[in-house]
Amino acid sequence: MKKIILSAIMLIGLAFTTQAQDVSNNALGLRLGDNSGFGGEISYQKGLSKNNRLELDLGWRDRTNYNVNGYNDNAIKLAGLYQWVWNIDGDFNWYAGVGGGLGSYSSKYNGIDKSGAFVFVAGDIGIEYAFREIPLLISLDLRPEIGGSGYYSNSYGSDIALGLRYKF
Repeated sequence: MKKIILSAIMLIGLAFTTQAQDVSNNALGLRLGDNSGFGGEISYQKGLSKNNRLELDLGWRDRTNYNVNGYNDNAIKLAGLYQWVWNIDGDFNWYAGVGGGLGSYSSKYNGIDKSGAFVFVAGDIGIEYAFREIPLLISLDLRPEIGGSGYYSNSYGSDIALGLRYKF
């Protein structure tokens, strides 16, 4: 058991000491997931240093389901995350980040209107590939969000999303 724990600690330490990949100065694109129905987000990344960046995502939703007694749901959400980026191999990186955001929602179901604003804290972890030949960054990440009182069930929401961003 001691060997397993020691091995795990060594692997974690190795992950944090690997060479950092230079992050793009700017990247703009889409983050496509299903965070409580938000689906797509406009995503912007700003490189702050060689291995740190800021990510801002604006998500919105406008859906109506006439089969469920005129159900209508509209929402907008802004998330900001500070990320650390580590190189895996070549142009493959992995990253982790923390942050938060705010949003506003309005819904109508069975003639009952519900609306409000919410704040949340978020984290993310993911992998990405930065093409050298073309200015494209592809990523896949998991983002759990805690808070969103009144919007998320049990004050928790998460999604897995595919990111496609143009580097400049």
